[in-house]
Amino acid sequence: MTARVTGRITRRRATLLATVAAGVAVVVALLATGLGRDPSAVASPLVGRMAPNFTLPQLDGQPVTLSKLRGQVVVINFWASWCTECQTEQAALNQTWQQFQDSGVVVLGVNFEDSTGAARDYVRSDSVTYPVVEDAASHTALSYGLRGVPETFVVSRSGRIVSHVIGPVDTTALSNEISAMLPGSQ
Repeated sequence: MTARVTGRITRRRATLLATVAAGVAVVVALLATGLGRDPSAVASPLVGRMAPNFTLPQLDGQPVTLSKLRGQVVVINFWASWCTECQTEQAALNQTWQQFQDSGVVVLGVNFEDSTGAARDYVRSDSVTYPVVEDAASHTALSYGLRGVPETFVVSRSGRIVSHVIGPVDTTALSNEISAMLPGSQ
C-alpha cells in the first residue's frame, strides 16, 4: 500500500472512531441528566403556586370552572381510557370521592388525549362516580405541565397546588392529605 492510501484509511478510522465516541458521549449525557430517572422524583414547579384556572365541559356538556370551586379542596386527576395505570387507581379515586364529597372536597377527572365515546364507555364500565371533564385540545394539560397519565394535583381551598402525584394515587395517602386540609383537622 502506498502512504497515501494508508493515510486515507487511518483518517477514515479516526473519523469513525470519533463519531462513535461522540454518540456514546451523547447517550451517557442523556442518561446522566435524567433520561433514566423516575419522573415522579422530579418535583412539579407548580406545587405552592396558584392552580391554573380552566373551564372544561363535562361529558354531559355542563362546564366546570376551577376558580368557581374555590373554598373546596379539589383533586384534579388527568386520565385516559387507554391508560392501564388509570384503571389501577380508579377504585382509590371513587373511594376518595365517596368519603369526602360531603366535606367540601371535589374529585375531578380530566380526560386527556382520548375520544369522548371511549371516555363515556370507561366512565360507565368502571363506575366512575365523580365529575369528569374533557380537555379536548390539551390546553389544560399543558398549563399543568402534564408528563403523562395518570397525574393528580391536589388543590387547597385557597386555590394553591399542594401536591402532585405522577402515577396511580394511593387511597390512604390521598385521604390523609385531604383530611389535613379540612377544617377542624389539627
